[in-house]
Amino acid sequence: MLGEGIIKGLAETARNFVGSYLDEDRLTTVQYPEERVPAKEAARSFPFLVFDGADPEAGLRCVACQICEKECPPQCILIEKSRDKKPDYIGKPQFYPAVFDIDVSVCMSCQICVEVCPFEAIKMDTEFELSTTDRFGGLVHNRQKLSRSNDHFRAIHPTEAKEVDTRLAADKTKSELKAKADAEARAKAAAAKAANPTSPKPAPVPAV
Repeated sequence: MLGEGIIKGLAETARNFVGSYLDEDRLTTVQYPEERVPAKEAARSFPFLVFDGADPEAGLRCVACQICEKECPPQCILIEKSRDKKPDYIGKPQFYPAVFDIDVSVCMSCQICVEVCPFEAIKMDTEFELSTTDRFGGLVHNRQKLSRSNDHFRAIHPTEAKEVDTRLAADKTKSELKAKADAEARAKAAAAKAANPTSPKPAPVPAV
C-alpha cells in the first residue's frame, strides 16, 4: 500500500508522544534550573583536589610531585612545591603544593591528571556551572577553591571512592605495621646492647 511506511511512522510518533505524558519514566524534560537531573557517576567536568578529614590544609593528599603538571596535554596546571614538609595521611613527612592552580578555560577534562597521580590526590568533579564575568582570573582556580573533602568524592563517585579508600587503608595499615616492627627491632637491639656492654679496650702501651 502506497504510503504505508509513512502511516506506520506517524503512528509510532503519536504513540511516543502520548506515552511521554503518561509514563513517568519517559518524562525526560526538566524545568532547569528549578529542577535538576542528578549527574551520572561517570560524569566529569574539571579536576579537584581531595583532602581527608575536616581541614583542607592538614589533610590535602597532594605532595606536589608535579606529575600531573608535566603530563597535562594543554598545560593548564601550575604547581609550586613548598619549602617545608607536613605529615601525610600515614604520618610520613611530605612536601605540599604552596601553589596549585588550574585554568579551567584551558582544561579539556581529559582526566590524564587523575590517571597519573600516584597519591589519589586529584579527581574529576561533576560541577559544571562555572560561568563568571571574569574570563581570566575567574577561571583560574587556586588550591583553596580546588580543595574538596573525601566525603564529596564519595558522594559523586561512590564506586571509585570505595576502591580508593580500601587501597589507602591497606597502605596505611601496612605502613603502621612496618613502623611498629622497626620500633620493636630497635628496642631489642638497644636491650641486647645494654645487656652485653662492650668491654673497654686496654690502654696502649707507651713506646720505650
